[in-house]
Amino acid sequence: MNLIGLIKEIGFSGAMDIVFMSVLIYLGLVLLKRTKAVFVLRGIFIIGIVYLVARQFNLELTASVFRDFFAVILIAAIIIFQEEIKRFFERIAAWSVIRDFRLKRVSHLTSKESEILTRTLRDLAEERIGALIVVQGNDPIHRHLQGGTDLNGELTEEILKSIFDPHSMGHDGAVVIEQNHILQFSCHLPLSKDFKKLGKGGTRHAAALGLAELSDALCLIVSEERGTITAARDGEIEVIDDPEKLTLLIEQFYREINPSPAARPWHDFIMQNLREKIIAVMVTGVLWFFIVHESKMEYRTFSVPVQVTHADPGMEIRSVTPKNVDVTFLGHRRGFYFMNSKSLNLSVKIFNLQPGNYVRAITKSNFAYPKDLTFEKTDPDVIEISLGTPAQP
Repeated sequence: MNLIGLIKEIGFSGAMDIVFMSVLIYLGLVLLKRTKAVFVLRGIFIIGIVYLVARQFNLELTASVFRDFFAVILIAAIIIFQEEIKRFFERIAAWSVIRDFRLKRVSHLTSKESEILTRTLRDLAEERIGALIVVQGNDPIHRHLQGGTDLNGELTEEILKSIFDPHSMGHDGAVVIEQNHILQFSCHLPLSKDFKKLGKGGTRHAAALGLAELSDALCLIVSEERGTITAARDGEIEVIDDPEKLTLLIEQFYREINPSPAARPWHDFIMQNLREKIIAVMVTGVLWFFIVHESKMEYRTFSVPVQVTHADPGMEIRSVTPKNVDVTFLGHRRGFYFMNSKSLNLSVKIFNLQPGNYVRAITKSNFAYPKDLTFEKTDPDVIEISLGTPAQP
């Protein structure tokens, strides 16, 4: 099928179907890329590819095994991705709320918040006082928090230092910040098990990376042992050795979670997560092709040579008319996709006949063809066979 014909077949409803599925797959990829579950997803994707290939090449044993275990694989996927599935539906449910909430927020954030955080973390690092600060993004994080005390106070350097003072009862937990307010302190976060990324980091680093794996929050850590500042975000963790770099990191985070409509050009919108967008469109295109395009029914006609066989050695076949017949089959497009027309066979057997001319009707029992196809008709539907005795030498 040429490109123009394919575009016409897709139509408006098909285009909307592809766009909608691409968006869903894209959101799923973005949510999964920060977690280890993405490797499991790749494995399931490979299994799906193998199953499709087995179906197309009529590998009955392989296809039947994968089909029988499909329900088991589906249940296993739900168990494996239960956290990601929760986050996926949370993002969908909170999408409109976030958009409405953004309209009420200030369109431009001053550098006051980032300066307060930078100065506080720098001073705590110099004094070797441990700290863990969570700057909330757009993802809901409350279900990941345990314990904690509500504060709802203004973000100031003095309050942060008093909270993390070693003599304070809440200095061991995390402080949660949203915009210029301290929402909670002394919170406990989920711990990461990615020991390779954690390296020599302690419990605070594991907690920061754990929340960064589950949400888009920015987690800032001060190590009381080494006096270093570390940032964790999007499932990654790195040491920040320059206060200016820390300020830029915080300001960039604020710009990303609360972009100004006028400061967000189409170029940035398209380039953000470009790889995931391309993969989503490609996967949707493949799914549409095999599930929608290839599932449509159509008629196809093939020219098949006639083969006549007989069991009487005392007779010879002098002529067969016609030598080829047109055979029409009905089936899904994918049923014809890998079919080789040369593999079609029309065989007519004759037994115990005398010399002469005979007419034989052609039925579907005379053909060998893939089981996914339905025999419709032949043109012509009869053949003429002329028999005689071999000429004497």
